[in-house]
Amino acid sequence: MIRRVLVALGVVAAVAFLAGGLAQSRVETGVDSFLPAHDASVDQLDDLARSFGGDPIVVLLEGKQPRELLDAQHIYSLLRLEGKLSSLPDVAAVYGPGTTLNQITGQVQNFLTELVGRRDGVRQQAAAAAKAQGKSDAEAAAAANDAVKAFDIRYGSLIVRGLPAGLPTLGNGRFVQSVVFGQGAQPRAQWRFVVPSENSTAILIRPRQGVDAATAERLVASVRDAVAEANIDTKRTTISGVPVLAADVSHQVSGEAVLLGGIAIAAIGACFFFAPWTRRRRRLVPLGSTLLAIATTLAAFGWIGKPLSLGVLAFLPVLLGIGSYYPTYFTRNARPRTVLVVAAATAASFATLMLSPLPFVRDLGLTLSVGVLISAGLGALGRTRSAEEEPPGTVVRRRIGKRAAAGLVAASVVLAGLGWAALPALPLQTDFEALAGGASTLDDARHVENVIGSSGELSVVLTGPDVTSPAALRWMHDAQERLITEHGDQLRPVVSPPTLLSFLGDTGTTAQIDAALKLLPPYLTGAVIRPDHQVATLVFGVRMDDLAALRDLRDDIRGELAAPPGYQVDLSGLSMVAVRSEEMVSAERVVGNVLGIAAASLVLLIGLRRRGDAVRAFAAAVLATGLGLLALWLAGIALSPVTVALGSLTAAVGCEFTVLLSEAARRGYRSLRVSVLLAAATSATGYLVLVCSGLAVIRQFGALLAAAVVLAFAAASLVVLVASPRDTGREPRRSGKESEELVGVS
Repeated sequence: MIRRVLVALGVVAAVAFLAGGLAQSRVETGVDSFLPAHDASVDQLDDLARSFGGDPIVVLLEGKQPRELLDAQHIYSLLRLEGKLSSLPDVAAVYGPGTTLNQITGQVQNFLTELVGRRDGVRQQAAAAAKAQGKSDAEAAAAANDAVKAFDIRYGSLIVRGLPAGLPTLGNGRFVQSVVFGQGAQPRAQWRFVVPSENSTAILIRPRQGVDAATAERLVASVRDAVAEANIDTKRTTISGVPVLAADVSHQVSGEAVLLGGIAIAAIGACFFFAPWTRRRRRLVPLGSTLLAIATTLAAFGWIGKPLSLGVLAFLPVLLGIGSYYPTYFTRNARPRTVLVVAAATAASFATLMLSPLPFVRDLGLTLSVGVLISAGLGALGRTRSAEEEPPGTVVRRRIGKRAAAGLVAASVVLAGLGWAALPALPLQTDFEALAGGASTLDDARHVENVIGSSGELSVVLTGPDVTSPAALRWMHDAQERLITEHGDQLRPVVSPPTLLSFLGDTGTTAQIDAALKLLPPYLTGAVIRPDHQVATLVFGVRMDDLAALRDLRDDIRGELAAPPGYQVDLSGLSMVAVRSEEMVSAERVVGNVLGIAAASLVLLIGLRRRGDAVRAFAAAVLATGLGLLALWLAGIALSPVTVALGSLTAAVGCEFTVLLSEAARRGYRSLRVSVLLAAATSATGYLVLVCSGLAVIRQFGALLAAAVVLAFAAASLVVLVASPRDTGREPRRSGKESEELVGVS
């Protein structure tokens, strides 16, 4: 009775643990998941975001006729929309043509009012001075008129030249067109970040620094709602930007995780149920055990408050495939020690993914390694009920000649060596746009890139005691001119202090600069100059589809720009972080592959009684990984941040297959060999489910991992073929002629 009560309490506790943990688990696929953690480039990007806001959400509006979006009807609609967007939660700043023009109009009106006031003051001062000298009223009036005449000569001509289109109001279309376009057909340079062309306008919404994925997704939804409610008559309205792509990926991951998980369960369940590998009532035991392991893993992360990133989408089918190995092996009489050791080796191999600089890859490695251990533990607990006894039998052999075996081994070694040699030269894709391939908003992002001319930002950040000093402003002016001259094909000027203060030239005095900054609205100056005047940024638009070109651009700029005395110059922006991310991932590609194989082999070497099995497993993993790398090189397939560590992924299954095939050969257990083949089939099926994902990086991961399973099984069979395991006393004596064999299904 007491035992039943304890069991019941244990079941209740387990259910509560699972239900509570799963209820708290969440998926986050923000941009931070794709950025290298604990790197100086990310710290610089955070500092930039704190000063000026994060990477912007872009609302691109394209008119039916040139310049119509800036007429009186549309400009007021834009103004109201920008005001609503600026009031949304978690928005740091909003830049758009409506508010910018409105504030400039207000500043000009204030300037005119100040001039009128100063003119009246000049008249009164002149009259008072004449009276003080004892002059008559007529003489005092004449002196006042002369003073005003001099004032009008000095400032009147400036007003006439500055306001050729009439009064500064938003309703005055001529004034608006004059301010934005001047006498040219295209917008002035300082306006192109909100008026990219005469047919389009852009509103930039910068989120506050540090918003998480869920908050960013809500903000994007609020922006869409606000734009829809504004109902501005346009030819096309497009909402894009990195936060939009990130929110789309997050939403897609959350939806696909359930769908792909369900497909994987059905596909793997069908493999187990219809394959005659054990009694029918026991065929779905491995699947049930693995599902429990997955739920336990996710619940554990939910309880500790750790969110899951893009890796969770791949986690479910992968663990379904690999986690089901262990109950299968236990059912088919594999030694418990052997199964637990190979599970630990697989977990160690996956754990090396946690050395990746990218958080979403580390999350994948962590969830897989923990899930594998839990799955193996649950399989061991259910072993006494599911194991089926099978007496040792004669090893099933397929004879092969020594020359054929030697030739096959030599060819495999050579080809694998070529694959390993090609690893450093394989192309690599780590930029966010490539990782978001397949997202529903990617076409919008490319359209905005074509219209605006850029898909990311590069910021030249100047830090010092006073970035508005004449020396600092002169340096920024010269730096911008040099960068445009030297790299105009790659850099598109967006906004900068020299651009906003272009009417001063490059020789403004301190008083002139201070006066100009007071004349310009804080709305504009705050986009490039921090309020304490200690940080300024020159923002350029760049394309992020060629990180190698961006890396060369970064290196060139660093070599060309020397900070003025007492100041510091840095390059920042998401584009620079993407370049740094690719460098870090690329630098670790060889080490990451070697570590994955080494970790699994070391665990096997320590845990297995037969060291030869560990050596064979190492050889199989090296062969399978090399052959996989060669296939990628021949096919011209670029590596992703996940598949760059193909050795870790291949070693996880290759080592298991080799060890279990070796044990099957020693003990003469045909059923154990069948279970290895079944494990390969089910795991490959689970990985191929990922091909159904809408995200390109997940599709590639699934296809490559399925191919890695096939290569791992082939390599394991080859290694066991040329290095037949022996177990004296447990299998019949072999003759010398039968020393070469291919272990497989008869």
